Amino acid sequence: MLEILNLRKAYGPHTVLHDVSLNLLSGTIHGLVGANGAGKTTLINCLYGLENDFAGTIRDTAGTAVREHCGLLPYEPYFYPRLTGREYLEFCLQARGRPLVDFAGWNQLLELPLDQYADEYSAGMRKKLALLALLVQQFNYLILDEPFNGLDLEANLLLKEILKRLRDRGTGILLTSHILGALTETCNEISVLVDGRVQRHYLAAEFGTLEADLLDSLHREKLGLLAGLV
Repeated sequence: MLEILNLRKAYGPHTVLHDVSLNLLSGTIHGLVGANGAGKTTLINCLYGLENDFAGTIRDTAGTAVREHCGLLPYEPYFYPRLTGREYLEFCLQARGRPLVDFAGWNQLLELPLDQYADEYSAGMRKKLALLALLVQQFNYLILDEPFNGLDLEANLLLKEILKRLRDRGTGILLTSHILGALTETCNEISVLVDGRVQRHYLAAEFGTLEADLLDSLHREKLGLLAGLV
């Protein structure tokens, strides 16, 4: 289990995360939802070790370093210029000290032109390439920041099925998304982050009230204005 306990992160006088606590269990998908600026990406960066100057506890309860068995899909994956998709995958494996593998099986699903330069890929293809680099490594945990963003309908449906099968295999997955349907259709639980605080944790049986609760908490005043217009 990955445990986040009383996480607090500030940039100078501006506090981004206020005593955030949540757990990522093996074999579960944990969704993280919130408006832009709520602190989702900062939380992910702290969890993965891209931010170090924070208060609180982040640990793998198995006693290993979080990044050792954890893969990260950033919101906007970066690719070095003049590097093919295949060379990028090989680079990711070598950087982890892992043996090279055959990418053909996974790429039959994702259908990427691996021998073309990755920096010439479309946004959706880039997201799939970064995801492929995680899938071939069989991590215990995955942290996915807006994995559905930029993908077309076909790829979105396929990604949902991939995530469910990884969960059933025992992988713990933390993912963010602005697409509520993608979260409620795949997650076991969802945490709502508002202004750097966990406003509420929802279990699957409570997902039916999630959209209405979010609408009320984020747009209460605007709902009053809307009532006078429509």
